[in-house]
Amino acid sequence: MVSLSVCVPAYNAGRTLETTLRSVLDQNVDFELLVLDNASSDETADIAAAFDDPRLRIVRNDETLAIGDNWNKAIRLSTGRLVKVVCADDVILPGSLAAQLEIMADPGVALSSAKFQVIDSTGALLESGLGLPGLHGHRTARELVRTIVRYGPAEFGPTAAAMFRREHFDRVGGIRGDLVFPMDVDLFARVGQFGTFFGSSEIAAAWRDSPFNLCSRTSTISKLTETFRFHHRIARDLPRHLAPADVLAGDWRLARDAMNRLRIRTAMSAARVLRERG
Repeated sequence: MVSLSVCVPAYNAGRTLETTLRSVLDQNVDFELLVLDNASSDETADIAAAFDDPRLRIVRNDETLAIGDNWNKAIRLSTGRLVKVVCADDVILPGSLAAQLEIMADPGVALSSAKFQVIDSTGALLESGLGLPGLHGHRTARELVRTIVRYGPAEFGPTAAAMFRREHFDRVGGIRGDLVFPMDVDLFARVGQFGTFFGSSEIAAAWRDSPFNLCSRTSTISKLTETFRFHHRIARDLPRHLAPADVLAGDWRLARDAMNRLRIRTAMSAARVLRERG
């Protein structure tokens, strides 16, 4: 059994998959790279097969699975004691796996993550040094959950920056895919209960802000609604770690986001009316 599996669930990822896989295979450590092609209809399969590397294993679904089911299948097919999930349009930065493996060598650390940057559809850098608000160094499970709820999935960071233990994934029953947008932080909150969290100030991954990824194609209302439901479910699951004030703070953040979105839409509608009136 290898110590680390990097799982890349891929669905119609032909525009970005080569860059994603190269960013993983360029890491100078021992790992298994598992690509699960979710019955893609584009060139995803051909791009993955073009890599000649013994660390790479490719599996293809016969039919397209829901995203949560596909991520669960990818992780369950992996053989490593440690797991990192990298979306097929994100990248990990040079040296990041070695640094994170050193952190996870401490058996008391259940979950680690790092700062991240944002790139556009062409790979150009947009922002850097984001993520993990107040979560640097060793932190308790309570601090982890409170931060996730109070600040939200986007502020915590992408899955590509995180690493967790397979045994803990199995113990919590894997990913709960009924809430898609927060399903990664929902997993992190639950596996984080088995030890401490370590947040690195180093930048380990890049999240791609593009018009073709799932986040961009999901409506704001859907994301806000799912996150609201996540707050209250995780509060029921982990009552020792979340006070009512934490849930209220998270819900108020969502309300502010919704009001800001409404103001933007109203302003855009007013500007369009003025243009039409000429």
